[in-house]
Amino acid sequence: MGSGEATLFNWKAKYGGMDVSDAKRLKALEDENAKLKKLLADQMLEAAALKELLSKNVWSASSVQGYATS
Repeated sequence: MGSGEATLFNWKAKYGGMDVSDAKRLKALEDENAKLKKLLADQMLEAAALKELLSKNVWSASSVQGYATS
């Protein structure tokens, strides 16, 4: 198959003793976990961007007061 001995050893260590249905379920859970990690990373990036924006004090008290009286 062209796989190295180390690859086969790692595969056997991970999937050895599992049924096909167990291996499929594991793969599905790994895929779901990867999607959730990506969503979390996106949310953390968005939160960091919002914090950065707010730290620049875009809506300072003087600009809000000036807007409210206009």
